[in-house]
Amino acid sequence: MLDMPAIRQDLNALYDLAPNPELAASMGAEYARMSRVVSPVDWAIHAPYVAAINTLKKQRNATILAHNYMTPEIFHGIADVVGDSLQLAIEATRTKADVIVQCGVHFMAETSKILNPAKMVLMPDMGAGCSLADSITAEGVAQMRARYPGAPVVTYVNTTAEVKAASDICCTSSNAVQIIRALDADTIIMTPDKYLAQNVAAQVPEKRIVWWDGSCIVHEQYTARDIREFRDWNPGTRIIAHPECPPDVVAEADFSGSTSGILEYVSRERPERAMLVTECSMASNISDAHPEVEFIGPCNMCPYMKMITLEKVLWSLHTMTTAVEVDPAVADKARLAVQRMIDLSAKKA
Repeated sequence: MLDMPAIRQDLNALYDLAPNPELAASMGAEYARMSRVVSPVDWAIHAPYVAAINTLKKQRNATILAHNYMTPEIFHGIADVVGDSLQLAIEATRTKADVIVQCGVHFMAETSKILNPAKMVLMPDMGAGCSLADSITAEGVAQMRARYPGAPVVTYVNTTAEVKAASDICCTSSNAVQIIRALDADTIIMTPDKYLAQNVAAQVPEKRIVWWDGSCIVHEQYTARDIREFRDWNPGTRIIAHPECPPDVVAEADFSGSTSGILEYVSRERPERAMLVTECSMASNISDAHPEVEFIGPCNMCPYMKMITLEKVLWSLHTMTTAVEVDPAVADKARLAVQRMIDLSAKKA
């Protein structure tokens, strides 16, 4: 666990991190990307960290990969690449930087390290895990193989390196359907998200999909009743759900897709009002790009994603001590599963 009081003391001795309205005003381009959701007062607090990080990452030849669930000051202020798990995995293979800073959760940093064994991959907080990734182990994959002999294992990227290594191919919520359709098998094992598997099964009825009993603490909280009641209270609102939600929630929605799919849908449809049935920061991060859309309604926050802060990113880059390591033997096997996913996605695209 990070000793934040000590870290804070050290950083303040090395960098001028006091709230700075003048600096904030000089960084208008950065602030313009998040002004609908970050107040001027908060931006004056964030700006010194953003300026320090952006200077330091140039000195370190570092690139920052940020998931769509990061807070706006990270997503818009310091990220070089933003996107869903698939987009970040692909960009991790393309970067020329010496150092990758993963603003997301631990399995994402592992994936970047798997794809870039020679690069340093920094994880600002090693404690930023994932309830879904924690729901399965390599032993669980072996149990599923024993139950369904000969069935290929398609594993969601929201898993540890050991689980990826025990699988045949990975998938994300954006490419799961095309991965399943492309496999030459009648029965397919999907791990670990049962709801993603059930939603994919509804779209690929020609395949028999069996699944592990795992779920995401953010998306499993939504219910179909919640969606119906919200629609009754807010007629005309476009309801957009992530496929990690239960199938009855997805059935109630106007559209279901990955975080990149949600962004594409909003950009294409430009609804007057929208409710995003996913993690809270998703609406915040796309709101400035779509001022014509009013994002309303409840959301659920991922406590793990929110463990990544500007302060921790700055400490990570300053000390270069939060590097993620993956056993080479595990990484080699996991890399095959991830690379198969990337190659198949590129081929189908």
